[in-house]
Amino acid sequence: MTGWQMLLYKEVLRFFRVAAQTITGPILTAMLYLLIFGHALEAHVKVYDQVSYTAFLVPGLAMMSLLQNAFANSSSSLIASKVMGNLVFLLLTPLSAWHWFVAYVGAAIVRGLVVGLGVLLVSLFFAVPPLAEPLWVIAFALLGAGLMGALGVVAGLWSEKFDQMAAFQNFVVMPMTFLSGVFYSIHSLPPFWQTVSHFNPFFYMIDGFRYGFFGVGDVSPWLSLGVVVAATLGVGAWALVLLRMGYKIRS
Repeated sequence: MTGWQMLLYKEVLRFFRVAAQTITGPILTAMLYLLIFGHALEAHVKVYDQVSYTAFLVPGLAMMSLLQNAFANSSSSLIASKVMGNLVFLLLTPLSAWHWFVAYVGAAIVRGLVVGLGVLLVSLFFAVPPLAEPLWVIAFALLGAGLMGALGVVAGLWSEKFDQMAAFQNFVVMPMTFLSGVFYSIHSLPPFWQTVSHFNPFFYMIDGFRYGFFGVGDVSPWLSLGVVVAATLGVGAWALVLLRMGYKIRS
């Protein structure tokens, strides 16, 4: 293997070695959400015609799990290497910023896709959502995982301690994912909160992904695609600049 391929392999192997924590745990958490919310609201909430509320939940929970785990993979790897002091061994290699970026974001995409697919497969025991536009599903899954992997690199470089990383995840990532329409359609919100939701990039990732299953969404899938592509390019460029600077890893 070349240098970046070895780093990518190491990052993928890192989360597969503790699959009970990195893969099985998130899938179980998503299933608990599905059981609780699906059972409690199935008879009271109707979002799309001919679609049960449980089926409506499935794509949102799969995408939420994908996004959270893609972020967790790159961010936790960087902050753990910084705290434990073994990041210096990577700094001694001739790997470029691009190599670091491809390896860390690539591994984050792999973990996000594995967890998201696992949630979809297990949820088939509870509801079987249609698959109207599979290309949209693939596009938003890849873009969403890439965006969150790059954001995880930024957060991992910025954080110096585990509690800073936890604060970033608890006060930025978690609220934006839970307020992105995973459990509801934004059309059920008051006008003010509908407007606020349109400034949340996570909403466009969830809505575009769900459009691939049902062929209907709260906004145009092309608008969602444009917002997600722009956000991915912006965050990716930000992560690359920080890696080239050696931000908080070369001092």
